[in-house]
Amino acid sequence: MNKDQVKGRIEEVKGAVKEVAGNIVGNKSLETEGIVQKNIGKVQAGLGDIKSDVKSKL
Repeated sequence: MNKDQVKGRIEEVKGAVKEVAGNIVGNKSLETEGIVQKNIGKVQAGLGDIKSDVKSKL
């Protein structure tokens, strides 16, 4: 695993926690922030996955 994969997965988890917490307490702003953070994490993890795949093919 490379650093982008790790950081991306961590951001996904943090975003999911914020999303659920915002939903539970009825805070739409926190929920939206969580969704955005989760999606950014997915993109970063995906970028890390691509880097890993390319590196393994070389």
